[in-house]
Amino acid sequence: MFGRLTPLVKNLLYINIGIWLVQFLLKMDLGSRFGLYFIASDNFNPVQFVTYMFLHDTLSPMHIFGNMFALFIFGPLLEQFLGPKKFVILYMVTGVGAGLFYTGANYLEVSAIKNDVESYLDNPNSEDFNRLIAKHNVYKPEYIYPFIEQYSRNEDSPQLRQESIQYARGLYAFFGDYPMVGASGAIFGILAAFALLFPNTELFLLFLPFPIKAKYLVTVYILYELFAEFQRAQGDNVAHLAHIGGAIIAFFLVTYWKKSRRDFY
Repeated sequence: MFGRLTPLVKNLLYINIGIWLVQFLLKMDLGSRFGLYFIASDNFNPVQFVTYMFLHDTLSPMHIFGNMFALFIFGPLLEQFLGPKKFVILYMVTGVGAGLFYTGANYLEVSAIKNDVESYLDNPNSEDFNRLIAKHNVYKPEYIYPFIEQYSRNEDSPQLRQESIQYARGLYAFFGDYPMVGASGAIFGILAAFALLFPNTELFLLFLPFPIKAKYLVTVYILYELFAEFQRAQGDNVAHLAHIGGAIIAFFLVTYWKKSRRDFY
């Protein structure tokens, strides 16, 4: 089965899995330094637009498994069809582009959160705290709701007021100083490219009793990412916009290449 792997796909698998294993076995957290931070963070470095896409969360093995499985399934045919040069361009440009796309959208979101948090810190009170949490909540209900109720009943408590300030700062830290890691932007670029180049290829999924064409599968997946971003579940820290950005960039890149099919190889 592994004989079908093409050289670049094989090397990308080795690099991503190798880095993950090093982090896991040595208890290292490379994401804290080389993950992609908010552009206004003190931890931001431009090189992170490249390094973030070769890192995965060691606490979530399914993160790297899902990305590498998709690369293993869809990558070889794309590398054979596009050729090594265009395949590596596709992977890197969609990965870096997804980071840029996410950073642009994230800047608007985090700036709004920062303003709301700073406004609350200027005058901490239970009513404004409730509004802040309702608007930007990422805390689990079993943790935050009992505190909200307690703070509402004892607004003058210095201890509760200080805890509310810590919660508020935690909101900004979650969005503004939390690194993004993962190859998902590049993987969505590969999925989108596959659907554009081989739209009618029928794929068999374990959870479906019938085959589904690539163009429908990828379209549904991207629509789900849009839904998940704008109807974000509590505690969801997935960078859905990076996924969407990778797919959009792949669309323009493949459309450009398809104008001159003689240049594919």
